[in-house]
Amino acid sequence: MADGTKDDPWQLTTAPRSSAYTMWREGDELVCQVGTTTLKYHARAIDDLHAWLRDRGDWVPLGAADEKKDAAAGTVEAFGRADDNPVGGWYGLRRGYRGRFGMYLPPLLERLGLVELTHDARNNSVRAV
Repeated sequence: MADGTKDDPWQLTTAPRSSAYTMWREGDELVCQVGTTTLKYHARAIDDLHAWLRDRGDWVPLGAADEKKDAAAGTVEAFGRADDNPVGGWYGLRRGYRGRFGMYLPPLLERLGLVELTHDARNNSVRAV
């Protein structure tokens, strides 16, 4: 398995397996490279999202959405921007690119063996293992 560094990033695909991207840890940040677009998230999102999913104990919809769109309640995306999550708001760090938490974080947690993830064409869900 990749080290999750810039020189040896995690090679991932979105839940429907329709788009490839890479992620790596850089200090306290997760860097997500999708084509020429770079998104950044708090690295603690790995542990925080896993703990949140464990507390739910069941399947949770991903609900991926861009920053300017509202996230559906009860989804991974909503957790990634909620005022009451462990960082008190957005896990995304790059203004204008803070969304898509529900798109890019769950496949990383799956790669790390922390969650199960569905791989349907639409409406995917995740749960902690």
